[in-house]
Amino acid sequence: MNQRNRTILSILIIIPIGFASKFYRGPAAAWVNDSLGGVFYVIFWCLVGYLFFPKSKPWKIAAIVLTITCLLECLQLWHPPFLEWLRSYFIGATILGTSFVWSDFPYYFLGSAIGWLWLRWIAANHCQNSKPPQE
Repeated sequence: MNQRNRTILSILIIIPIGFASKFYRGPAAAWVNDSLGGVFYVIFWCLVGYLFFPKSKPWKIAAIVLTITCLLECLQLWHPPFLEWLRSYFIGATILGTSFVWSDFPYYFLGSAIGWLWLRWIAANHCQNSKPPQE
C-alpha cells in the first residue's frame, strides 16, 4: 500500500473514532466528549495535512496543526455574531469549538505527538516500500 493510501486509510479510521468520542455516553463520558476528543481532532488534522503535503516533514505538520489548534482554542474567547452563527451548527462547533478551556491544551499536545508518530510511521513505511530490491 502506498503512502497516499495509508494516509487515506488512517483518516478513514480516525474519523469514526473522533465522532464516536463526541457521542460516547459510557463511563467518563464528559471527559471523553470534552477532552479526549481533542486528541483525535489533532491527529485527524495532522493526517489531512500530510495527505495534501506528503513531502513535508511530519514534525512540521504536527507543529503547524498544534499551533492552529491552540489558536482556535483561544479564538473561543471571542464571540462575534458570525462565529456564533458558525458555532450554532454541529460541524462549526466541532471545528471551532464553543468555549475556551485551559485543560484542552495538554490533549492538543498529546494529539500532536501521536499525530507526529503516526505520520512518521506512514513515511517510514513509504521509504521501506520505495527502496529497490537488493540483489
